[in-house]
Amino acid sequence: MTKLAIVTGAGRGIGEAIAKRLSSDGFSIAVVDIDGKNAKKVAQQINQNGGNAKDYNIDVSDRDSVFATVNQAVKDLGELFAYINNAGVAFIDSILDSSPSDIKRLLDVNLLGTYWGIQAAGTQFKKQKSGGRIVNAASLAGVEASALQSAYSASKFGIRGLTQAASKEFAKDQITVNAYDPGVVRTQLRDNIDKKTSKIKGISVEQQQKDVLKEISLGREATPEDVANVVSWYVSSQASYITGQSMLIDGGMHFS
Repeated sequence: MTKLAIVTGAGRGIGEAIAKRLSSDGFSIAVVDIDGKNAKKVAQQINQNGGNAKDYNIDVSDRDSVFATVNQAVKDLGELFAYINNAGVAFIDSILDSSPSDIKRLLDVNLLGTYWGIQAAGTQFKKQKSGGRIVNAASLAGVEASALQSAYSASKFGIRGLTQAASKEFAKDQITVNAYDPGVVRTQLRDNIDKKTSKIKGISVEQQQKDVLKEISLGREATPEDVANVVSWYVSSQASYITGQSMLIDGGMHFS
């Protein structure tokens, strides 16, 4: 029977690349996104390429919706094997200028959305008594905090903590919990970050991107597929003995 992978924030960017990569690995895919049109488009593309996917339109900050989606996806597509907590948002601003509404929304989606995903997936895995894989989206900003991204950095540090705590609680059930820490990945989210950062710094977007590129040892930005490759490995049999870890995917920006 085909194994099910649920990927949140899969309507574009890194999540889309993860969904398509895991489909090519043989998983049935639940394409979950707050943008229903994007989710439907990605699911259709997977199906057109010979995969098996269904789209689900939810906001991951709504705990009841996350649990309902897991239950429905299992009914639609089969036994759950991997849950990818990829959905996330970001905003750029100084600590003093960050608005309460922006901070709350970011923490609700990034941190609580990941928490609900861990709860829902863990509940289903325990029900199945099958073990499983949970993979969370952290960030380089959750390893080394970024100026102008205080709330984002806090959420990603929190996700790394959640990953470690969940891995310890779930290990006895053979459920592994890991995280991936992307650096600079060229997506629509990154485009928006560069535009706002360049405006605050009073430089052009092109200069902002050149400045960041200087910090990357390999001399290029990551692609969404670079990140998807790591997620693919996390959910493979090769990573069955790996849990509680966070892997940097940053081309050599930070060394620990």
